[in-house]
Amino acid sequence: MVQEGVVVGYNPHKPGRPSHSYHSALMANTRLALGVEVMPGNASAPLHSMPGIWAWLDALPPTERPALLRGDIAYGNESVLREAEVRNQPYLTKLRLTKNVKRLVTKLFAHPDWEKAGLGWQGREDTLQLLGWSRSRRVIVLRRQIKGDVLIAAQDDPQGTLAFIESRSTAAAYEYAVLVTSTDYEIRAVAQLYRDRADAENNFDELKNQWGWGGFTTHDLKRCRLMASRVALVYNWWNLFVRLANPHKHHEAITSRPLLLHGVATKTQHGGQTTLTITSQHAKQAAIQAVLTRLAAFLSSLKSTAVDRPRAPHAHLATRVCEIPPRTNLSGRLIGARIEGDGSGQLPFLGLSDHEPGKGRRHR
Repeated sequence: MVQEGVVVGYNPHKPGRPSHSYHSALMANTRLALGVEVMPGNASAPLHSMPGIWAWLDALPPTERPALLRGDIAYGNESVLREAEVRNQPYLTKLRLTKNVKRLVTKLFAHPDWEKAGLGWQGREDTLQLLGWSRSRRVIVLRRQIKGDVLIAAQDDPQGTLAFIESRSTAAAYEYAVLVTSTDYEIRAVAQLYRDRADAENNFDELKNQWGWGGFTTHDLKRCRLMASRVALVYNWWNLFVRLANPHKHHEAITSRPLLLHGVATKTQHGGQTTLTITSQHAKQAAIQAVLTRLAAFLSSLKSTAVDRPRAPHAHLATRVCEIPPRTNLSGRLIGARIEGDGSGQLPFLGLSDHEPGKGRRHR
């Protein structure tokens, strides 16, 4: 079967095979997918996905835009940074270690006043204007000393010669990362914000391997795009439901579906009411029963009050979910429209990320 819109592109698992490229954005910490676009396999670069992101941001009132646009190293280029600055959209991303970036690292290395950046990292800030950039920008140089023995292999050595740098050596080895940001956060906060981005990669992996982004094919592109968006929508619904059940921990689908779905249900009707009785077969049956009973009461209250707000049911639902005590739902930091400790009313961070392909697809 030949799929519509497939093109040979970046596909390291199956080189030379035509594929699609998935571009998606995530609301960080909430684990909610904001959208997905299915494009040809050779359209995996950010320049193909960012027009949709900018159109989405432009449609939002300034008070409802993300507090931070956060992306991986693929988004640290002039086109993305310039467009974010035009919109006064704060951003944080990573730079490739090009020649001029390495020159900055060399200049800062000898300075003694490196600040602690958490988890063994140290940081210093400076300004940098790379070739092709329209202006200088704030950069954070992070370094962490590599402890223990280090093994070095030459890439162009056909003999596979290996060199060891033992920990007893007087030379100190460091790993580096250079971040570029428009925020004025302190170095430790910027470093932690970018480290938190790694958690978003788990969401893309879950969507691909546990929800079907990498496991279905359709002949025409329209149905493929429809299914990709529907998968993201069901993924959002299930995440909200599970986090209402257990606000203190995220459960991936591979564990949450057996926990909350494996049961026998009986439907009875009496007096104009329909009752669904669920008998769980899970070992944690008592805990599951308490959770589902509490959720059923909450959802019933939503149904009764939504009638009074026919014009804005979605906004009403979000408000009611955020008003539930933390014991029975997500905290405001995770699902609400505000960042914890912040009164700006802005959405949490918008995460953009690369993802390795699966089943002939590339995800971003």
